Amino acid sequence: MGYFLGVWLHTDGNVGGVGYAMLLLIVLSAWMKKKKYLPEETEKGILFWNAMYIPVVIAMSSIQNVKAALTGGWVAVLVGLFGTAFCFLFRTRCCKDWREKTNLY
Repeated sequence: MGYFLGVWLHTDGNVGGVGYAMLLLIVLSAWMKKKKYLPEETEKGILFWNAMYIPVVIAMSSIQNVKAALTGGWVAVLVGLFGTAFCFLFRTRCCKDWREKTNLY
């Protein structure tokens, strides 16, 4: 599916293949668990690959050419800075609301 999305977007790569695989893994494992088709060993393996998803994505993104992005223009830098700032602000607000609702802190 990722290959065909890449062809449709006219890129020379597999677009979102790992993401599609992860979504398929989540949906099928939930369905199989509901139908009681999922042995315990298989469920443990699925949980392992769920935990491995983020490191795999980080490893894949680490091969991107950061130098080309920086020399290609300041738009990439600004988008990265604004995205990071937004995440920090959202996290602060989200955690404050959560603390108030749960009364844990």
